[in-house]
This record gives sequence, C-alpha cells and structure tokens, in this order.
Amino acid sequence: MTGRDLRDPSAESEPGLEDRLRRIDEIVAALDSNALGLDQALALFEEGVAHVAQARRILTAAELKVEELIGPAGDERREMTPADGAAPPGEDA
Repeated sequence: MTGRDLRDPSAESEPGLEDRLRRIDEIVAALDSNALGLDQALALFEEGVAHVAQARRILTAAELKVEELIGPAGDERREMTPADGAAPPGEDA
C-alpha cells in the first residue's frame, strides 16, 4: 500500500493547500505584470479570491485538528510512548 492509498479519494479532485498557494502566487505575478486586460485581470482576481477562501478553510481545519490533539492552550499533551515500549527520551525506565 502506498501513501497515496491512505488519502481520502474525494480529496483527489480538489487542489491541496500547496497547489492553491502556488496558483495564488502565479495569479499575483500575472496581475503584477500589468499585461492583462481588465476582463482577464478580474477573472484571475476572482479565481485568486476563491483559492484564498479555500486555503483558509484548509488551514482552519488543520488548526482544529491540532487543537483536538494537543488542546487549545497547547498544555494538554497526550502521553506518547515509543512503539517498542522503551521509555521516552529523558526518562529512565
């Protein structure tokens, strides 16, 4: 089984955060070039706004997941032990 097999199949159709950020950079560069007509610039701007909104949703979901794992204040860490049963680094068994 590859790492790709572990992904949510529905996520394959939607660009991920990195792809969205890369596209936003491309859009910004195109808009900065001043080589576009008004209609093209507006269409790219609209696309960029949609990518920013979705990127925010992705980041918010990641933030909620982190809070779920460690707590909102970051002080509710779960005790984790190595799979081999050895004491965590810095602790004597």
